Amino acid sequence: MSLWKLSAGTASAVGKKQLKIDVLPTTAYIMLGEKCRNNCRFCAQSRESSARADMLSRVTWPEFPEQEAAQAVGTAYREGKLQRACLQIVKGRQSWQTSLDALSALTRESSVPVCISTDVETVVQAKELLAQGADRISLALDAATPELYREVKGGDWAKRWQLLTECAAALPGRIGTHLIVGLGETEQQMITTIATCRDKGINVGLFAFTPVRGTAWSEKMPPAVGHYRRVQIAHFLLKEGFSQEIFRYQEGRLAGIDLPAEELQAILNNGKAFETSGCSGCNRPYYNERPGGVMYNYPRPLTPSETRQAIAESQLLCQGNESLIQNAG
Repeated sequence: MSLWKLSAGTASAVGKKQLKIDVLPTTAYIMLGEKCRNNCRFCAQSRESSARADMLSRVTWPEFPEQEAAQAVGTAYREGKLQRACLQIVKGRQSWQTSLDALSALTRESSVPVCISTDVETVVQAKELLAQGADRISLALDAATPELYREVKGGDWAKRWQLLTECAAALPGRIGTHLIVGLGETEQQMITTIATCRDKGINVGLFAFTPVRGTAWSEKMPPAVGHYRRVQIAHFLLKEGFSQEIFRYQEGRLAGIDLPAEELQAILNNGKAFETSGCSGCNRPYYNERPGGVMYNYPRPLTPSETRQAIAESQLLCQGNESLIQNAG
């Protein structure tokens, strides 16, 4: 019998697990397989990791029979509790067939939009996934530079980037990637990579590096919140159509934005810049966070005070603009 791993929050959202949580996921997160052939230094599922097999980032993934899980996701989608499903397929010998089977199981139950992250090597394979029912495909870069990609993932950035851009050109609006802030890149390097992705029509989901016990980088520190906020703001401005030419850097750090302070403040006042980014309907509650800790990605709309705090943490509107910050929201 095939078993699906649902994130703990997903299991709660679809009625399969009781969990005390202030925000439920709006996407069903499903992980299939374990012990990836890759050896990413941050990942609990990497082949040399000694982390728990039911872990990915900070999240635990209880198992359920495939049909039971697919039916629960379909029902929750029809009831308006979920907006999409996210299939994360661990790379292994059977990962391609697992991907096709999982897409079939989900699409039989409902019309829930499905984003899939799996081992894709060609544009032809990407097209096949869409033909089999996927709504979107995520091809993770994770690292913002070729050097970090080689260090963190042990792979070939150029080959991955070529596949990503070819898929985006062939399947416009259907391709996304993940980038992890805090692996060792500068803010300028991360923002430049985000801008290049946006220019190529590649949607970006932004993550904060999260140390996980049992991984190679379990002792590495997560990014400072100010560092993450500045990248979030730049990412949001790029999504809003601004050019990367408005960003000014000092020794790799985002030091200023060439917009009037009042205009920038107005753009940021709704707090959207600090919410979880990625596919529509994806909020990933506590994927990079622990309850009561630093909220890198808010899984819900921010309150006015949270927005003021996030803007202040960026240190981009603090100097000489305290009154603007106090009036935010």
